[in-house]
Amino acid sequence: MSQDLIAAKRYAKALFDVARDSDRVAQFEQELGKVIAVLNENPDLFKLIKHPGIEADVKIGLIKQIFDADVSEVVINTLKLLIQRRREETLEAFAKAYSKIASDALGQASATVYTPVELSEAELGTIAETFGKLTGKQIRVESVLDKGLLGGIQVRIGDRLYDGSLAGKLERLHKTLNQSQAL
Repeated sequence: MSQDLIAAKRYAKALFDVARDSDRVAQFEQELGKVIAVLNENPDLFKLIKHPGIEADVKIGLIKQIFDADVSEVVINTLKLLIQRRREETLEAFAKAYSKIASDALGQASATVYTPVELSEAELGTIAETFGKLTGKQIRVESVLDKGLLGGIQVRIGDRLYDGSLAGKLERLHKTLNQSQAL
């Protein structure tokens, strides 16, 4: 594991401890998501924030100017600390680590559902409910259209993949047939 990733997790854990003590875990997660979304939507701004040749005070001024109205002082101060310590490159890893820590603490998990066709909100709700029962967690579902799938779905929760796709079923059938021929 890289030093930057280790540092990102440490900062995320520290922010989580503050958030838990002030009962603002979900709020901070939402605010960090907003910060990362804005930075990803504006790649030039993100490059500027990450650029090692630009003074920390300039970067902090930009962060305050852009996010001061929408993001809490605690999150702004955490971002300020990351910038002062030259950890700008870890912003996305930091936000992702915080989200994972927060989700685990709140009994939640994120699921990415890959399908060949667009699913309705009701279908996504059914998937969330089904996998919620399976994992014992509240599932937040993100749908991704994957035209490479012939049929069925794939659901990724954390590092686990539940493969209900047609290709996956055919592959398992192929393995079973090969094993029975070997006997």
